[in-house]
Amino acid sequence: MRVSRKFQKLFSVDAIESLWEHVCRWTHPVSSRRILATLDRSQLARLREHYPYRPNARRINAYEDAAYWIDINVERAQDLWLDRSPPVRILDLGCGAGYFLYVCRFFGHEGLGLDTDEEPIFRGITELLNVRRVVSRIHPQVPLAELEEKFDLVTAHRVCFHRVARAANEEWIEWAPADWRFFIEDIRARFLKPGGRLLLDFNPRPDGSSFFTSELRACFLSEGGRIFRSKALFATEPNQRPRFKETGRKIDKSL
Repeated sequence: MRVSRKFQKLFSVDAIESLWEHVCRWTHPVSSRRILATLDRSQLARLREHYPYRPNARRINAYEDAAYWIDINVERAQDLWLDRSPPVRILDLGCGAGYFLYVCRFFGHEGLGLDTDEEPIFRGITELLNVRRVVSRIHPQVPLAELEEKFDLVTAHRVCFHRVARAANEEWIEWAPADWRFFIEDIRARFLKPGGRLLLDFNPRPDGSSFFTSELRACFLSEGGRIFRSKALFATEPNQRPRFKETGRKIDKSL
């Protein structure tokens, strides 16, 4: 029975899509070491002395581990073809320590992060990386803070702003489809340039299942979203077909 399940996972749609992502990266390799060499890792290590681990913090969140986070964010940038596209302006929601925007700057892009200020080490690392950041919180059915600019790409990785509160059984109370529709429409109307893209990348459920329940999948598809593994990609216009691959269009810098 266990062998059967392993074979099912091996030949599942998710596995095939994962292989496709790896193939796309292999055909256009990027040296994470070159990006890592631009960082003063001793300064990053010293930041942890000023901002010690919070009680019960997971070691995977060792944000001073630049090698780990540069690798992760190079893959994120490659999956959006940002390592081989014309310069774009990027808004990263829940930017954390700012590594994604730092990697994107290495590829010639400009970015702005948005996050809360609850994790002090994020403040220290974004300052060290010289990543621009706006401190703000994302609430359901509330417009995003006014940023007075539009972007070619809006991203959110390891999305957790949709978690409202813990229920009595310790499970998260999450946004309803109506909350997601409000959020997507707000991003489209006020933050995306014509031809822009919105990427939402989610963690799996605690039991390992996909974030996309049948209800959420239907919601995102009705908004013109393209679902690929843990990601949902949207174009500026609901009737446009969003693409992970940057097509090389001329970037409109007038907006």
